[in-house]
This record gives sequence, structure tokens and C-alpha cells, in this order.
Amino acid sequence: MKEYTPKERLARALKGQPVDRMPAVSFTQTGTVEQMEACGAFWPEANEDAQKMAALAEAGHTVVGFEAVRVPFDITAEAEFFGCKIKPGTREQQPSVVGHVVKDTADIEKLKGYDLNHGRISVVCDAIKILADKYGKELPVMGSMIGPFSLAQHMNGDDWFMTIFTDEAFGLALMEFTTEFNIAYAKRMVDNGADTMVIIDPTASAQLIGAQFYEKFVVPYHKKISDAMHELNVPTVLHICGDTTQGLALMESSGVDAISIDQNVDVATAVSKVDKAIIVGNLDPVNVLWNQTPEVIRAASQKVLDAGIGLLAPGCGIVSKTPTENLQAMIEMAKSHRY
Repeated sequence: MKEYTPKERLARALKGQPVDRMPAVSFTQTGTVEQMEACGAFWPEANEDAQKMAALAEAGHTVVGFEAVRVPFDITAEAEFFGCKIKPGTREQQPSVVGHVVKDTADIEKLKGYDLNHGRISVVCDAIKILADKYGKELPVMGSMIGPFSLAQHMNGDDWFMTIFTDEAFGLALMEFTTEFNIAYAKRMVDNGADTMVIIDPTASAQLIGAQFYEKFVVPYHKKISDAMHELNVPTVLHICGDTTQGLALMESSGVDAISIDQNVDVATAVSKVDKAIIVGNLDPVNVLWNQTPEVIRAASQKVLDAGIGLLAPGCGIVSKTPTENLQAMIEMAKSHRY
């Protein structure tokens, strides 16, 4: 069989087409302290400066060996863009959202007319251009963003889960707003060279809100993003945290190309729940990738591969203290796997 470039290999794998071997990638965040020390680009500055962000993303390839480059490393830039208060991150920890800005439809109206050339989302787009200019012909360039449901929750706060039950009109209006933003942001990333789009929507769980509300408040909006990306020939990967087993069919109905599952999901069961979507995952980022040895990681990887995983990857974002050799053990197993 023909030997593909990493860019060709991932594009084909996400479409379910034959490839020479499994790609070795991570669709969730890739930054680690060892990479920061190797390339000289550290959090939190690497979350705020395009050159440093690109340098740390590049280290995921040059230091660790991932066959792709990916930005950003956190999921707070979108909420910050709209004025949410952010608790700053550190060299080892990501920033978090601690303040919210939307209570009613009037607040949504105030946020319209935004300019994507400002804030950290502009930094992410600039970093993508740096990476695409250097690697875009050979490597996949992944853009990632928080999904519309979790962004709505960041903007509305903990009231969001009650809001969708008690004020449907407002909830749907906020979902329309966040989704329109997601599409515009994703298109800007693609314009700058991203060829794969990752939607990280951690709280958009059918287990959390129930299938009926997931079908109304999540599926149509993920589909809008997926459709917009497919018009640009850009595959989409969806990651939702927790045990998504019972929601996998609904997740697939949004039209995404791949579904990233975390360690709480049984791989064989997940594969049986979908028709076309590629199942991605699901090595435990804490109990396996961070806290075990390369030998244990190889064994865990083989177990996941034997269960029929489509693409071997972490089950969620990589912990910043994860040793490089542990990630390389996972990469080794992916690269040695023939479908």
C-alpha cells in the first residue's frame, strides 16, 4: 500500500478510507512542561502570544512525535472574548472561567457585532498561520475551540442547566448566538491554514441533560458547525467529557467525522453504537499517561487497539506533567498499528 504523508493519512483516516497505518495524533490539548522546557515557550505566555503558542504546538511534533500540530491549549479564550472573567493559568495549570456575562436576551444583543481580530482568539488564528506556513504541506494543522453548549454555559454560568429547562426561548437564542460565533471563528482558523477542526464541548452531555434536551439544544448546533466545515472540506472531531455511551448515536447524528471518547467509555461498545463516525481515544490521561510507565502504556494502548479504536489518542487533555516518554509509548503503538 502507498505510504501517505501525515496530512494525507489523517484526512483519509477521518473519512474511513484505507491508509498504510494508524496516524499518531492527539485531538485534545498537547502542551506539557517538558515540551515547554525544550522549546522555551511556557504557559501562561504560550496561551497569549502567537509565536510562543506556535512554538509549543510545534514541540508536540518535534519533541514528542505527534504527527500533527494543534492549538490552542485551553478552552477559555472564547468566553474571555465575550467579557467573562478568567482566573489566570500558571505554568502547570490552565486558566478557568470564573465570571459570566449573559443573563437574558438583552445581554446577547449587546454582544453582537463582535470583531474576531481581537483577544486571544485572534492570537490562536495567528498561531495557526505560523504553523500552517511552516508545516501545512506535510502535517495536519488542527484548530480547536470550545463547543457552543459549553460556551453558553461559560457565558450564563451555572444557571445554564436550569435555563434550558425553564426558559427555552432564551436558551435557544443563546445557542444560536454561540453557534454563529463558533462557525465564524472556525472559518477564520481555516482561512489561516487549519485543515482539521476539533470541537471540545465538555458539558454537552446527553448523560448530563438527557437525550431529549441534547437533541434540541446540542445536535442542531453541532450539525451547523459540522456542515460549515464540510463545505470547506474540513473534517470535524467532537469531544465530550464523561460517559457518553448512551449519547453516541445522537452525537453522530450531528454529522461529525469522529467522536473522541474519554476513559469512562468502553471502546468496543462505543464502536458498536455508531455507523460511520470514527471513534477516537481513550487512554486515561491521569491514571495511565501521566502516572504509569511506558510499558504499562503500551499494554493499555494494545488493549484499546484490540477493542477496535479508530484512532488511538488520549481520552481527554494531556496533563501538563505527563512525561514525554509516556506519550511516545502511545505514539509508538499507534504508528505500529495496521488496520
